[in-house]
Amino acid sequence: MKLGLSQLFDPRLIPLIDSTRAFYEKRGMGRGPSSWNELRSIRDAAKPPAPSSPPAVAEVVGRGDRTVPVRIHFPTSIAPRGVFLDIHGGGFYMGSAAGSDVRNRELADTLGIVVVSVDYRLAPENPWPAAPDDCETAALWLAEHAADRFGTGRLAIGGFSAGATLAMTALVRLRDRGVAAFDAAVLQFGTYDLSGRTPGGRLIADEYFIEAYAGQAPDRTHPDFSPIYADPANLPPVLIVVGEEDTLLRDNLAMAVQLSAADVEVDLCVYPAAPHGFTGHATAMASAALDDLRTWLDGQLGQ
Repeated sequence: MKLGLSQLFDPRLIPLIDSTRAFYEKRGMGRGPSSWNELRSIRDAAKPPAPSSPPAVAEVVGRGDRTVPVRIHFPTSIAPRGVFLDIHGGGFYMGSAAGSDVRNRELADTLGIVVVSVDYRLAPENPWPAAPDDCETAALWLAEHAADRFGTGRLAIGGFSAGATLAMTALVRLRDRGVAAFDAAVLQFGTYDLSGRTPGGRLIADEYFIEAYAGQAPDRTHPDFSPIYADPANLPPVLIVVGEEDTLLRDNLAMAVQLSAADVEVDLCVYPAAPHGFTGHATAMASAALDDLRTWLDGQLGQ
């Protein structure tokens, strides 16, 4: 079998390449904070996130002796047909569930589902395993209470960047507990090797966000820290979304191969000329990717 990167592109995306390249030539690619002082300055300067209409319902949910804040968006016109557990991005050290309110409100109304977003604890104040613990708590709460609370047991999980990493970690943790409640996962350009050992991981090995997240982690190849080292057997179907120009492309290709080799159903969508975080930007390529994401998720929750 002959396989080149361009062969992974959907032909309908080719006409969008020039406008996408022009957008990023003007905008630039950007980068995350590279020190604690820079991170603190960016946090202090951040504007309040845009509110959604209707607003999210803020709650604290729990399982066992753990609790975590969540934000819940109900569809406005129909009874829920599924629940999506959203895990926000931000390099494990920035962002919030409220920052995704507008996007999650749109997803809830478009697909007629409940969207639950997790306000997990951020690094470096709360390094690993705080964030995975919080995401696992929310996932277990949904596994136990979604049917009674929302009237549906169809569950999906997903995340954006660091949120995709945490979504994969939560799925592996639940699988290891014998909990198979989730029916699908949507992973947007996650980072899966934080150890710097793989070719993809070495490309980001000196990034500050890894140091902030790691804390005193004794082994960065531990599957709970770097999901590329986890056995992904018996996970639900997965959609991987990543851009051609993303530094994490190799990491995402490696995760797709790992899933496929473990006989997990995986759909890999690579978007030409798109960098990291592209689905959060105002381009036709991002619109196409989000349409693909919604179509795929709709199909999984509707089965």
